[in-house]
Amino acid sequence: MSPSVLGEDQAVELAEIFRMLGDANRLRIAIVCIGEPLCVGDIADQVGLSASLVSHHLRVLRAARFVKARKRGKQVFYVATDDRVRCIVRDMVGHIDAVDQDNTEESDDR
Repeated sequence: MSPSVLGEDQAVELAEIFRMLGDANRLRIAIVCIGEPLCVGDIADQVGLSASLVSHHLRVLRAARFVKARKRGKQVFYVATDDRVRCIVRDMVGHIDAVDQDNTEESDDR
Protein backbone atom coordinates (compact mmCIF):
# COMPACT_ATOMS: atom_id res chain seq x y z
CA MET A 1 0.00 0.00 0.00
CA SER A 2 1.26 3.45 -0.89
CA PRO A 3 2.24 5.62 2.11
CA SER A 4 -0.01 8.38 0.78
CA VAL A 5 -3.09 6.13 1.00
CA LEU A 6 -3.56 4.76 4.52
CA GLY A 7 -6.30 2.38 5.47
CA GLU A 8 -8.53 3.28 8.42
CA ASP A 9 -6.76 0.88 10.81
CA GLN A 10 -3.31 2.10 9.79
CA ALA A 11 -4.33 5.73 10.15
CA VAL A 12 -5.68 5.10 13.66
CA GLU A 13 -2.52 3.23 14.70
CA LEU A 14 -0.23 5.91 13.28
CA ALA A 15 -2.25 8.66 14.98
CA GLU A 16 -1.88 6.81 18.30
CA ILE A 17 1.90 6.69 17.87
CA PHE A 18 2.08 10.43 17.16
CA ARG A 19 -0.25 11.11 20.11
CA MET A 20 2.01 9.02 22.35
CA LEU A 21 5.04 11.01 21.20
CA GLY A 22 3.15 14.27 21.77
CA ASP A 23 4.36 14.37 25.37
CA ALA A 24 7.66 16.30 25.39
CA ASN A 25 9.19 14.24 28.21
CA ARG A 26 8.22 10.97 26.56
CA LEU A 27 9.71 12.18 23.28
CA ARG A 28 12.97 13.12 25.02
CA ILE A 29 13.10 9.65 26.57
CA ALA A 30 12.46 8.04 23.16
CA ILE A 31 15.32 10.07 21.67
CA VAL A 32 17.70 8.95 24.41
CA CYS A 33 16.70 5.33 23.74
CA ILE A 34 17.75 5.39 20.07
CA GLY A 35 21.37 4.92 21.06
CA GLU A 36 22.82 2.21 23.24
CA PRO A 37 20.67 0.34 25.79
CA LEU A 38 20.34 2.33 29.02
CA CYS A 39 18.90 1.62 32.45
CA VAL A 40 16.17 3.80 33.95
CA GLY A 41 18.63 5.68 36.16
CA ASP A 42 20.86 6.62 33.23
CA ILE A 43 17.88 7.72 31.15
CA ALA A 44 16.58 9.79 34.08
CA ASP A 45 19.97 11.48 34.46
CA GLN A 46 20.15 12.32 30.76
CA VAL A 47 16.67 13.85 30.56
CA GLY A 48 16.64 15.41 34.03
CA LEU A 49 13.55 13.58 35.31
CA SER A 50 12.91 11.32 38.27
CA ALA A 51 13.40 7.59 37.78
CA SER A 52 9.75 6.92 38.66
CA LEU A 53 8.51 9.35 35.99
CA VAL A 54 10.89 7.84 33.43
CA SER A 55 9.64 4.36 34.35
CA HIS A 56 6.06 5.48 33.76
CA HIS A 57 6.91 6.86 30.31
CA LEU A 58 8.92 3.75 29.44
CA ARG A 59 5.87 1.60 30.18
CA VAL A 60 3.88 3.64 27.67
CA LEU A 61 6.70 3.46 25.09
CA ARG A 62 6.96 -0.32 25.58
CA ALA A 63 3.21 -0.79 25.21
CA ALA A 64 3.43 1.06 21.88
CA ARG A 65 6.36 -1.20 20.88
CA PHE A 66 8.56 1.88 20.53
CA VAL A 67 11.20 0.60 22.95
CA LYS A 68 12.09 -2.85 24.17
CA ALA A 69 13.46 -3.92 27.53
CA ARG A 70 16.25 -6.38 28.19
CA LYS A 71 17.07 -7.59 31.65
CA ARG A 72 20.73 -7.96 32.62
CA GLY A 73 21.09 -9.23 36.14
CA LYS A 74 18.93 -7.04 38.35
CA GLN A 75 18.78 -4.11 35.93
CA VAL A 76 16.53 -3.55 32.94
CA PHE A 77 17.95 -1.77 29.90
CA TYR A 78 15.83 0.04 27.33
CA VAL A 79 16.55 0.66 23.66
CA ALA A 80 14.58 1.55 20.52
CA THR A 81 12.77 -1.46 19.11
CA ASP A 82 14.39 -1.39 15.67
CA ASP A 83 15.95 0.76 12.96
CA ARG A 84 12.55 2.00 11.76
CA VAL A 85 11.92 3.56 15.16
CA ARG A 86 15.40 5.09 15.13
CA CYS A 87 14.77 6.51 11.65
CA ILE A 88 11.44 8.06 12.67
CA VAL A 89 13.03 9.88 15.60
CA ARG A 90 16.20 10.91 13.73
CA ASP A 91 14.20 12.14 10.72
CA MET A 92 11.94 14.27 12.89
CA VAL A 93 14.89 15.75 14.80
CA GLY A 94 16.57 16.45 11.44
CA HIS A 95 13.37 18.08 10.20
CA ILE A 96 13.23 20.41 13.19
CA ASP A 97 16.93 21.29 12.81
CA ALA A 98 16.41 22.09 9.11
CA VAL A 99 13.33 24.22 9.79
CA ASP A 100 15.19 26.11 12.53
CA GLN A 101 18.14 26.69 10.19
CA ASP A 102 15.82 27.87 7.39
CA ASN A 103 14.09 30.28 9.78
CA THR A 104 17.46 31.62 10.96
CA GLU A 105 18.60 32.17 7.38
CA GLU A 106 15.34 33.96 6.55
CA SER A 107 15.77 36.23 9.57
CA ASP A 108 19.33 37.06 8.52
CA ASP A 109 18.17 38.00 5.02
CA ARG A 110 15.82 40.69 6.35
